[in-house]
Amino acid sequence: MPTSRPWLPLAAVGFTLVAWASAFVAIRHLGEEVPPGSLSLGRLLVAVLALGVMVRLSVPAVRRRVPTKREWPLIILGGVSWIGIYNVALNEAERRIDAGTAALIIQIGPIIVALLATFLFRERLTQWLLIGLGVGFAGVVIIGRSSSEGDNGDLVGVLLTALAAVTFAVGVVTQKKLLVGGMTALEMTFWFYVVGAVACLPWSVELVGVVRDATASDLMWIAYLGIVPSALAFVTWAYALSHSDAGKFALSTFLVPFITTLMAWLALGEVPPALAFVGGAMCIIGVLLTRRKPRTLEQVPEPAPGAAR
Repeated sequence: MPTSRPWLPLAAVGFTLVAWASAFVAIRHLGEEVPPGSLSLGRLLVAVLALGVMVRLSVPAVRRRVPTKREWPLIILGGVSWIGIYNVALNEAERRIDAGTAALIIQIGPIIVALLATFLFRERLTQWLLIGLGVGFAGVVIIGRSSSEGDNGDLVGVLLTALAAVTFAVGVVTQKKLLVGGMTALEMTFWFYVVGAVACLPWSVELVGVVRDATASDLMWIAYLGIVPSALAFVTWAYALSHSDAGKFALSTFLVPFITTLMAWLALGEVPPALAFVGGAMCIIGVLLTRRKPRTLEQVPEPAPGAAR
């Protein structure tokens, strides 16, 4: 859908990437003061409120609907994995490793999506997918080794971030099925966050204690995570994809780890180990390799990946 102001989609992408990158930095900043579970629940409750307002303002009342019986299992699977487990695992991981390293490891998510698609959607298991898998996971091994040997990280943090990448992939696969079934992206995201928040309710008592004892600054950062990277960035990303080339903009998500590293250096004085950048580059190369198609196959455009940071 063309726009009379061609710079707006580019600005929307820029805002989205900075917002997603800032989430890694904010989580790392809060990690010493706010436990992973209560941080997840607090952020998700704010996101549910923000997304609920967006649904109310953008979706006419006659078109709003709750998921059907067939959609609920996918909503629950996607919400618990992508929103619930993802946030808790990433929050705990960033208590152990720096924000830039975490952002680099998350880049293997699209590789896992491609692998799951071969089993769930009967997509062909190509040699490029296998090569990409090997290169990408070799990159994770390199990041894990470099982080476990550094002063600011450990192997458990790397593994938890890899788990977050797996749950992201599960969420994307369920998203694809739901969107094909007719649910709008905004409504689907809202229900994912509702389910994710419910999954994190066991930390309710802990969250009450955090709200009671936390500084105003920490509470503002929790609200920021729920409003900006979770809710607003979704809207700007969807706007950008609807007004320009989805494939080109999807590739721009590879900039997130490097924006994260710059922000973490400026705000926290942290930089990933040098070898982690080599591993991160291998993760990105692995993703690009999985997207190559054999020349004998007809090229079918694929939906651009989204993300929940």
